[in-house]
Amino acid sequence: MDIAKILAELKDERQNLDEAIVVLERLARGRGRRRGRPPSWLAAATEAVSADAPKRRGRPPGSKNKNNGQN
Repeated sequence: MDIAKILAELKDERQNLDEAIVVLERLARGRGRRRGRPPSWLAAATEAVSADAPKRRGRPPGSKNKNNGQN
């Protein structure tokens, strides 16, 4: 067992946990809906999550502004 290697891994894990705690504290503090652009750290976090979902374009189903072939 290499104790120095184990200590380095534990310190890295502690840093990751500290960062996660800070993010969760920020989210808990800002629970209310706010107007305007979200903070850059929040926009980056939600952008990474929504990158997996495909973007939907066009009118939503059931829209009243349908083009029924009438001009």
